[in-house]
Order: sequence, then C-alpha cells, then structure tokens
Amino acid sequence: MHRVEHVMGFPVSLRIDDDHVPDGVADAVFAWLREVDERFSPFKAHSEVSRLDRGDIGADGISDDLAEVLDLCERYRAETAGAFDVRLPGRGLDPCAVVKGWSVQRAARLLTEAGVRRFCLNAGGDVVAAGGPWRVGVRHPERADRVCVVLEITDGAVATSARYERGDHIVDGRTGRPATGLLSLTVVAPTLTEADATATAAFALGADGIAWAAARAGCEVFAVDGERRVRSTEGLPVAA
Repeated sequence: MHRVEHVMGFPVSLRIDDDHVPDGVADAVFAWLREVDERFSPFKAHSEVSRLDRGDIGADGISDDLAEVLDLCERYRAETAGAFDVRLPGRGLDPCAVVKGWSVQRAARLLTEAGVRRFCLNAGGDVVAAGGPWRVGVRHPERADRVCVVLEITDGAVATSARYERGDHIVDGRTGRPATGLLSLTVVAPTLTEADATATAAFALGADGIAWAAARAGCEVFAVDGERRVRSTEGLPVAA
C-alpha cells in the first residue's frame, strides 16, 4: 500500500509492504497528523499552541500531549545552552521543530500497534521505518538532483536539517541570528522524535553541533559544514 497526503505544510507518504494491511490503519495515521496540525500549529489562531502563547490558557491548562512536547523543547534548550529555543525574542511560541518528529513517531506507533511490521513513513524528507532494510537518500545540500549519501535503515529514523529548502530559517537562540555554520546535518536515531529534534538543535549550534549530535547515545551523524567538508560518524549505516 502506498498513500500520500499533504499535511502540516509538507507531503507525507506512507508505504506498507506487509501482505495484509489492517483496515483503517492508514486513515488513522493521517487523521492523527491532521489533528496535530490543528492542535499544535503556531500559524492557526485556534490551535492550543496559539492559545497558550496569547495567554488564553495557562501552563496548567494545557493537554498532556503539549506538555510532553514543551518538556522536550526545554530539554533541548538546556542541552544546547540556549542555541535551540522555541521561544525566541520577538517571535511567538513555535515548537514545530519538535512537533514534527514527535507526531510522526507517534503515527509510526499506531502502525506497529495495529500489527504492521514493514513500513516506511516519510514526512517531508524525514523518515521513520520498520522491517527493513530501507534505503534512504540524503539530498545533496547544493544540488537538488543529487544525493550525497544513501543510508540503509532496518528499524529507526532519519532526519535532516539544512538550508536548501527554506533558506536560513534555523536561528541560533544564543544570538538571535540565523545559524549558518553548516549546509546540512543528518541524524540517524532509534526514533524520529530524537532524530528530528537532534538535527535541528545541532544545526542551531553551528559547526559545534556535529560533535554534539555525534556524542548523543544512539545517534549517528552525516554533515556538510560551511566549508563544504563532509563529516560522518563511524557507525553511520551507509548502504552498500
């Protein structure tokens, strides 16, 4: 089964390679992602995130899901000494860097709980997969028609933060300026929650983010720095 929908501002594709696909499981995955977009988008005035940011609800009145997301945001803020920050001065609360990976990983859990064994869920280029091997190409940071590495994933996730899609959109919270020390940074981790947030946080740290991400338990890293040098960890699962 292969299904693609546009959710949360990017294409999400779900491929299931099991002989039997449980009834309604794909519907449940995309319904959950649409729910997340409604509840957590900072661009929708009615969302829980927007209402919290405006003060319409207090921190003690938020859902358990949003509390979990904000706890993750604070964890990465503390671990990067403020380079990763979802509450930048002059901007509204924007936890999207954590929400994406967290919500897609939750969608993957819906699949496994339904008995799906072999699937690949790709959310705008960030991937969580099970029952592999799956081959995941990482786009060249300066050539849209090329990949710079192909990874092989059995059970796990891959996320990339880069400048090529949205320009200098990741801000170093310590300076308030765009992070420009890297061209792209890819993280392989057991979950997309960890891979996506780690990739964004490391990118915000700049060149120092490569070593920071590589030191995290369970994470492997592939990066292209601002001088176009390629750096990767020894355990990176490069496809043969």
